[in-house]
Amino acid sequence: MAAAALQQTPITFQSRSSPSSQIHSRHTVKLSLSTGLKLPKLTIKPLIRRNRGGGGASGARMADSAAGSYATALADVAKSNNTLEQTSADIEKIEKFLSDPGVLYFFTNPTIDEEKKIEIVDEIAKSSSLQPHVVNFLYILVDMKRIDLIKDILEEFEIVYNKFTNTELAIVTSVVKLETQHLTQIAKEVQKLTGAENVRIKTVIDPSLVAGFTIRYGSSGSKLIDMSVKKQLEEIAAQLEIGDIQLAA
Repeated sequence: MAAAALQQTPITFQSRSSPSSQIHSRHTVKLSLSTGLKLPKLTIKPLIRRNRGGGGASGARMADSAAGSYATALADVAKSNNTLEQTSADIEKIEKFLSDPGVLYFFTNPTIDEEKKIEIVDEIAKSSSLQPHVVNFLYILVDMKRIDLIKDILEEFEIVYNKFTNTELAIVTSVVKLETQHLTQIAKEVQKLTGAENVRIKTVIDPSLVAGFTIRYGSSGSKLIDMSVKKQLEEIAAQLEIGDIQLAA
């Protein structure tokens, strides 16, 4: 019901009175958790994991559905005011803050006062130059006690954004950071394979690959191109095992 109410009423995202509501332009800011964001000193009880909709798979589906509804509502607003790209950039900024376990714990803990969460939203909005409708969206999540879904909502937003812009997300995992020209070539190859209008690359560093890289794309990352030395070594090991079995026979 909360998601339905969000979609019906806050198309203009009525702003709270805060410094962040006066932001009218977006600045490119390199985020780091050393930006001065300080969480209040609180006596925090252990996180209570609430059981939604009876628990189990049913509860998980309800949470996913709610996250998808909120993400779609935000994307619709961004699309209607021609700020889809800027909103996507704001989402990335929020994700960087939430990559800190302490920040994520603070927002998802139901025992922490909502006003304290609003104060931290204001700090993030100010340091990251978030657009007013994105800030107000965070206010709504706090007010409607849905801020615990924030990570799921951000993930769902990326899916909706990719659908709106015909963008294919490719996750490139490598041992070391790849050069820009290599990533550009990978993007072109993924575009040929998928026929997508745009390709968005996300990079991940994984030393266990030894060398080379992997590319995961498609719905929920269902397709994989593995060019890693790790895979080659596993294939060699598998062949040796088959050879040993044949010799033993």
